[in-house]
Amino acid sequence: MTVEDGVAVGLRGNKDHPVTRGALCVKVNRYLEQVDSPERIRYPMRRVGRKGEGRFERISWDEALGEIAERLDGIVREYGGEAIWPFHGTGSLGYIQGLEGFSGRRFFNTLGASLHDPTICSIAGAVGLKYTLGTSGGMDPEHFAQSKLILLWGTNPLTSGHHGWKFIQDSGAYTVAIDPVRTRTAERCDEHLAPLPGTDAALALGLMHVILSLGAENADYIAEHTEGFDEFKGRIAEFTPERVAEITGLPVEKITALGERIARTRPTAIKASQGMQRHAGGGMALRTLACLPGITGDWAIPGGGLHYSTSGHFDLNLPELMRFDLLPHPVRTLSQTRISDGLLDADGPPVKALFVIAANPVGSNPNQSGVRRGLAREDLFTVVLEHFPTDTVDYADIVLPATMQTEHLDVLAAYGNMYLVWNEPAVAPPGECLSTTETFRRLAHRMGLTEPALYDSDEDLADQLLKGFDVERLRADGFLRVDPKPVPNGKLRFFSRRAELAGHDPLPAYTPPADPGEGLVLISAASHFFLNSTFGNNPELLRRSGDSAVTLHPLDAAARGIENGAPVTVHNDRGSFEAVAEVSDQVRPGVAATTKGRWAKFTGGATVNATIAERDSDFGGGAVFHDNRVEVTPR
Repeated sequence: MTVEDGVAVGLRGNKDHPVTRGALCVKVNRYLEQVDSPERIRYPMRRVGRKGEGRFERISWDEALGEIAERLDGIVREYGGEAIWPFHGTGSLGYIQGLEGFSGRRFFNTLGASLHDPTICSIAGAVGLKYTLGTSGGMDPEHFAQSKLILLWGTNPLTSGHHGWKFIQDSGAYTVAIDPVRTRTAERCDEHLAPLPGTDAALALGLMHVILSLGAENADYIAEHTEGFDEFKGRIAEFTPERVAEITGLPVEKITALGERIARTRPTAIKASQGMQRHAGGGMALRTLACLPGITGDWAIPGGGLHYSTSGHFDLNLPELMRFDLLPHPVRTLSQTRISDGLLDADGPPVKALFVIAANPVGSNPNQSGVRRGLAREDLFTVVLEHFPTDTVDYADIVLPATMQTEHLDVLAAYGNMYLVWNEPAVAPPGECLSTTETFRRLAHRMGLTEPALYDSDEDLADQLLKGFDVERLRADGFLRVDPKPVPNGKLRFFSRRAELAGHDPLPAYTPPADPGEGLVLISAASHFFLNSTFGNNPELLRRSGDSAVTLHPLDAAARGIENGAPVTVHNDRGSFEAVAEVSDQVRPGVAATTKGRWAKFTGGATVNATIAERDSDFGGGAVFHDNRVEVTPR
């Protein structure tokens, strides 16, 4: 950042960073506009209208903290600490200020509040990978530069991770996009396969079938570094290219040709991301996909393997940061994905206080109407720490103004590369905005809490989190590479006893989509212009994104009497939203596509999440955003 007289006047990527290389995405390029937006929340506010109306009056911090402290004291006395739910999202990916429950956790532990399980993003795939690899960490993404064949499986890095695209370009590899939508990335690849959503595991098994039929498996690697291959061979034998073609909707010859290409090309690498595991069999899909480099031995070759997330490579001292030892007794855990269940039908004491931190559940959670019903409860005391008047803020009783990345200290660990990042505050926060950590320090003081750990400074918290790292070097340079751990961790498990003990099939398998509805399968992938719902109110990005749209294949559009540009309603028995039809062969027949991240208040009161079920994927209780059947009708 360039700062003049205490004001940020310029923002650019760091040219010295080996991954970003000085580039910013189209979203973050507008970050200074966000920081200085006239819509930004700068002062504490109290609700004066009905919940959902979004009418507030300005109050002082003293009034806000006093009211929160009084309400929390009363709730703990009458219902116990578990009646408090600290609901964290990933609006900030910083470990100090907001990531998935780290910030404020000490405060809530002291009160005996319920734990928050961050299930909405990547948990199903992470659990699946651990069953196969013993870790959720995968190959070093920089090693894509050494690959000869790259499968971009359910990922669109040119929209949602363009830094990784640099290494793919550097490789000169043959690239194959496996995605039901011909995305920006698929347009740039050498080949595009468009399977039906949720059939990825079947395709992976079919490719392994081709490899085994050619006798191209790496017998030495399998013998020395894997377990359960004899059992797994029987499962692979069930998935002939012909059967896989029926499941996936792909031509037999395409499946066979790709299998043959993988069989003869070393190293082969797979890039998968979170979207492909957001369905009923998502965890099993990642578990199965990780077996493919085990069959070929690519896990042992630089430039081979699979990358899903690098999170498993960062040995951060999370227990000391979060301090679960401060809990006065064991407490329940509430699922992020199931917020309406938690607010309307929780086991144990009813949720009486909700703190929403770095999250926008009305905009980001499944079952949008259920989320609204839960937040509309008059007996629910809701506090939201935010930057902007989101759809969730409209339901708050107290709104607290939060700092943004340019205004607070933080530590971030990438999930798309191997670098820790130190986030130094560059400018003073506007108005009366406070960091999340300072907010909870002040609230702890107001409540008379005496635990010393509640008052640690941000620097203290960073030192505790980074125990074992060179903090001085990280702070001086701004980033620090972490050495990747071995993958797999131990032997690769084609047969997983842990999965069996957890009640799952011990062998990799194909789990069909579970939505009982009819019509089209709706995918709601990442937008090129919004980051989840962040930037969803930026005027320029809104202009560039255009109207809320749903893309239909010409055959599906014709069957419904829908022309390009026509206003339509997308609906099922869970809800509906309005959009404009884009008729294009960018989607395969049977599939509709839209993007996530829009604010309901700007799109007729509902978004795609109104149609999505609040139910769990196979592993870890993950969300099922892409296991969603809808109908589309003209308006």
